[in-house]
Amino acid sequence: MVIIAPAVIAVFVTVMIFGRTVIANQSIEAVAFDAARTASLARDGDAAESAARRAALDTLAAQGLNCRRIEVRVDTAQFARPVGEPATVTVTVECDVDFRDIALPGMPGSTTLSATFTSPLDRYRTRSS
Repeated sequence: MVIIAPAVIAVFVTVMIFGRTVIANQSIEAVAFDAARTASLARDGDAAESAARRAALDTLAAQGLNCRRIEVRVDTAQFARPVGEPATVTVTVECDVDFRDIALPGMPGSTTLSATFTSPLDRYRTRSS
């Protein structure tokens, strides 16, 4: 039992880390989707960036995900396109997920997860850069 117990514990912890990573990855994808969709409803680039960041933080809180570091990048360059032309807004979210509470010595303490989502802008709605 003394020989098998550490191996069983290591496998159990590895499964927990894998499960936390999968759930966190799904949460980050939901955050990127919500942020991009919210940004696409704005009328200008500055409002889109602000709305995307706010939506990302709100969705993170709703998902119950705690990131050691969160970065939200919003590409609003296509807001400068004239009305009638197709345009999009893209949001990339990066989150450092912490495993220190369950990781054993020698295991990684965190990992960085990233998700990107692109949402179309309404072709016929006024917009400005």
